[in-house]
Amino acid sequence: MKISACIITFNEEKNIAEAVESVSWADEVLVVDAESTDKTKRIASSRGAKILTNKWEGFSKQKQFATDNASHDWIFSLDADERVSEELRNEILKIRNLSDSALADGFRIPRLTFYMNRPIRHSGWYPDWQLRFFNRQKGKWKDVLIHESVKMMPTAKVEKLNSDILHYSVENAAHHHRMIGERYAPLAAEQMFQRGYRTSALKIATVSLTTFLQTYILKGGILDGLPGFCIARFAAYHAFLKHLLLWEKQTKLNSDQ
Repeated sequence: MKISACIITFNEEKNIAEAVESVSWADEVLVVDAESTDKTKRIASSRGAKILTNKWEGFSKQKQFATDNASHDWIFSLDADERVSEELRNEILKIRNLSDSALADGFRIPRLTFYMNRPIRHSGWYPDWQLRFFNRQKGKWKDVLIHESVKMMPTAKVEKLNSDILHYSVENAAHHHRMIGERYAPLAAEQMFQRGYRTSALKIATVSLTTFLQTYILKGGILDGLPGFCIARFAAYHAFLKHLLLWEKQTKLNSDQ
């Protein structure tokens, strides 16, 4: 088995070196860069990565472009703000030595996110299973705007690995706020709108509170201490904002008809 580790980037000079180094065990490290204006490409190249430039097409399309242009059928997909733990590397290297007949076609991997300098094991954030290691002959990235994932063929065999991808997505509170306001809520609202989902004034008024309670109480955020409280508050903000943005879209549609 030969493995291509694929990473998509845009202005990731703070993260890319550690990301590339964490997959240095792969037979190829391919970075698909969306025309970065910082040192991302230079740093990645200096760490041994192969660089391709592709104009930004969205998360799913960028990852599919990387998958299609990799040298090997077995793909390990990593985001620039993620790292392969030593335990996960060792687990994959053991799999590498199995015969083709003993292999699954894809593997789901638990992802452990660090927030406010601590690992988050509740709040609905863990184990956050990600299908990131797969044979591209048996699966491809779903064409969605947000929360991209790999869809395997109905006959494909998928198993789980035990060790974690480490995720360092949020730098600080201001960054978390920007991520929701500039990326996640607008994309979520657009995706909901395209799928025909509609919201209401009542939903906008109540979704923030219900989301907070679900995250903090039902999903155990209270066990994550202050970070868990902050995660629940930001989840509530995200839910409120995406429904408000959706309401604006549907109102504009109705007024144009």
